[in-house]
Amino acid sequence: MMKFLWPVLLSGLSCSATAQMKGSDDESPGGPPRGWQLGVAAVFSDSPYAGEGTRVIPIPLATYQGERFFFRGITAGWTFLDREGFALAAIAKLRLDGFKIDDLGRAELARNGLDYRLLEDRDNSLDAGLAMKWSGAAGELDVDLLADVTDTSGGHELSIKYGYPLRLGMTTVTPNVGVTWMSQDMASYYYGTRDEEVARGVVDYKLDALAIPHIGVSFFRPLGEKWSVLGNLKYSSLPDEIEKSPFIEPDTNGTASLFIGFSRRF
Repeated sequence: MMKFLWPVLLSGLSCSATAQMKGSDDESPGGPPRGWQLGVAAVFSDSPYAGEGTRVIPIPLATYQGERFFFRGITAGWTFLDREGFALAAIAKLRLDGFKIDDLGRAELARNGLDYRLLEDRDNSLDAGLAMKWSGAAGELDVDLLADVTDTSGGHELSIKYGYPLRLGMTTVTPNVGVTWMSQDMASYYYGTRDEEVARGVVDYKLDALAIPHIGVSFFRPLGEKWSVLGNLKYSSLPDEIEKSPFIEPDTNGTASLFIGFSRRF
């Protein structure tokens, strides 16, 4: 189950596309340098889904930072405004929140009142929208506004995050706090039951628009001229609407994930 692993992976890759719009030169120790970087990483996470346990997943890293175009993990974008601590980019990002019913625990789903034979998989999608970043002496504020352009869920999402980079020698440590708001369509598609499933006898569970708050800390440190280490620790507090979802393990009110990776500049 990758649903709660991908957010922390993206956080470890500078958290959002906005982190790649600034700090694209070698003078910015917390940002990615120009050109290609390749490496490896691992994600450790406890899944909140019924029947899932702790997951340890190795992940290849591939990033590119140009003057305006950037590519990082599953996000690509074009920076069309960058001045005086403010940057604005158009981005496209794969949403890998989908899952296969066979990956969930059948007995655990049954205890939640769901018959796996009546359920359908949830598909991944492609989101597109705007990424904005303000940075200055008071810290960094990232805002992403995305919409599902594949009409998989037909929803949209607003993500806001504030971080304060701390320079400790060559290391940059950034404590951060934020919230992700999901529209009703998107929340119901990934956490609720679909009309087709309800017609087969599955419990009707729909969600309203909801907000998922999170806190975390990321770090970045160069290792010589070519190598660097980066990582992120993140905790998300699940709102009641998600906690009560029949897809979620009972008494699960939050999820924690750790990402750590090594990359080499080319």
